[in-house]
Amino acid sequence: MTTFPLSRRKLPLGIQNLREIREAGHYYVDKSGMAVDLIEAGKTYFLSRPRRFGKSLLVDTLKELFEGNQALFTGLAAESRWDWSKPHPVIRIDLGAGEVRSRDELELRLHEIVDDHVRRLGLTLHHQSLSGRFGELIRAAAVQSGQRAVVLVDEYDKPILDNLADRGTAAVMRDTLRSFYSVLKSADADLDFVLLTGVSKFSKVSLFSGLNQLQDITLDARWSALCGYTDEDIDTVFAPELPGLDREEIRRWYNGYNWLGTGVYNPYDVLNLFWKRSFSSYWFETGTPSFLVKLLAERQVFSPDLTRMQSDFSLLSSFDVDLIEPEALLFQAGYLTIQSATPATPWEEPIYTLGYPNHEVEMALNRALLPAYGVPARQIATTALKIRQSLREADWIGLEGQVRALFASIPSDWYRSNPLAGFEGHYASVFYSHFAALGLDVRVEDATSHGRIDMAVLYAGRVFLFEFKVVDRQATGAALWQIKDRGYADKYRARGEPIHLVGIEFGRVERNVVGFEVETVAAT
Repeated sequence: MTTFPLSRRKLPLGIQNLREIREAGHYYVDKSGMAVDLIEAGKTYFLSRPRRFGKSLLVDTLKELFEGNQALFTGLAAESRWDWSKPHPVIRIDLGAGEVRSRDELELRLHEIVDDHVRRLGLTLHHQSLSGRFGELIRAAAVQSGQRAVVLVDEYDKPILDNLADRGTAAVMRDTLRSFYSVLKSADADLDFVLLTGVSKFSKVSLFSGLNQLQDITLDARWSALCGYTDEDIDTVFAPELPGLDREEIRRWYNGYNWLGTGVYNPYDVLNLFWKRSFSSYWFETGTPSFLVKLLAERQVFSPDLTRMQSDFSLLSSFDVDLIEPEALLFQAGYLTIQSATPATPWEEPIYTLGYPNHEVEMALNRALLPAYGVPARQIATTALKIRQSLREADWIGLEGQVRALFASIPSDWYRSNPLAGFEGHYASVFYSHFAALGLDVRVEDATSHGRIDMAVLYAGRVFLFEFKVVDRQATGAALWQIKDRGYADKYRARGEPIHLVGIEFGRVERNVVGFEVETVAAT
């Protein structure tokens, strides 16, 4: 039987409009059927997804549907399901371009957007205020076309997020946008469909107090895969790109995002992988989370906890300029995702367990966290290869030396001026984050029948079990004793690999390792 190679197409890297993708012959993951489902299910929606996750393409797909551009949907799911005879006027508001730093700049930008639609639709407006002109635009567009208008807002929150470091300015942006978006409620009779998309989900009280008709579909299982690529998409649409790449590594690096339904891959990562043919932190590197890293340090977040944070819906939704919870920011920005949820009952909301979505985020975020924990960037690179080599060779003297060097590199001035200085979890946080930043298979608080192992590392055909203790001055041997006493090694004996028990004790005064003991258990 003769087999023919699959035909490769253009990769839609950086392309966010449906027309270019369809007319230029790029790969396209068909979300048009889900878009029709969304339209048929309701009228006014809000959707939060991380940056570079396909929100703009979704908005553009909805725009082309409502404007009745049937040719773009030939062969797609929406082609036979949509009434192409009734186009609607579409008002698209994109706040993703550029930055605004004051109320005047934001209002000018919004006036310009209204003006662009006025010229495009050939309308005349009479009101002068921003909210007045926006409402008049919606009414005039509906009257002129004979069909109710559609409003699609892309990156609705960017002016606020760009100014989070200056909370006063961020609050001004929030209040200005609240006044602008509130028009959508009074214009309801002239609207057929509304969608607001962005990264963050601000609390209804702070930003959407006048928009109580918005249906938040962020955590609705039906729309979990509305943005992003599913496993099936990778294996079918992108099948021509898979030869030469390790399919399981693609899954480990970039899959894992979940909003209570079908899990998805980050599109930006996948497209860059297929273009460059090598694994890297493509998505993470497009935006340095400096504000997030600073917040985690200020709140003394224990970095191993990032693998298993718990939250309820209220906490995940309680994001505001004056109330920024780390769990909400990490989740909404895409650094954590939902791993599991307890069943909802008539009396209790579900509790969500959050964790890293994939290898890329765990490795890259921990690398970014280390300087906030006092470790100089040069030290991270210096010790990386040496720690890997020590683990491969079971070189305990070398490993202890590198760990000591890691903590010795933290300047004494850092301890005097940093809120983490008195945080006992600082030692384990530095240790865990450094190992996670190396891309190793790290498991924290690993549960056994006898208790929880502080940290397990699987690497180079070996198992390393770490236990940490903080002591006043002298080592006590308690760390290694606990690993042995509680039989932590039993969980890993079936692997048939050498198991190394490593007890590490940190001195409060020395601010470094004062005890480092190792015992090896032979494979069974």
